Amino acid sequence: QVQLVESGGGSVQAGGSLRLSCAASGYTGRRYCMGWFRQAPGKEREGVAIIESDGSTNYGDSVMGRFTISKDNAKNTLYLEMNSLKPEDTGMYYCAADPRVRWLLPKPLEPDFPYWGQGTQVTVSS
Repeated sequence: QVQLVESGGGSVQAGGSLRLSCAASGYTGRRYCMGWFRQAPGKEREGVAIIESDGSTNYGDSVMGRFTISKDNAKNTLYLEMNSLKPEDTGMYYCAADPRVRWLLPKPLEPDFPYWGQGTQVTVSS
């Protein structure tokens, strides 16, 4: 069973930066696509960024050029570097894992991953 634990959330002023981490465990040697999602109060969960097992990435339009997803396979850790943060980036950020190759799917950033972490809160004030 894949287990995911996020960390690094917090409060920051607009224009600031944060780095989220997601520690993964329970792998069986199978390759996974990893992703970051977020959910603001009263809104649906949306895809922020995903990274396939081969390192290829895909970003949501609202974070393109500001956020960077990366992973350290040796540490089984996923990261999300967030720069130029805006108040609309506020929300609960979730890490997720999927054994499927997401770019083959019609909507790679769809929040239909099978494995999820508990989330870490990010608050951006104006």
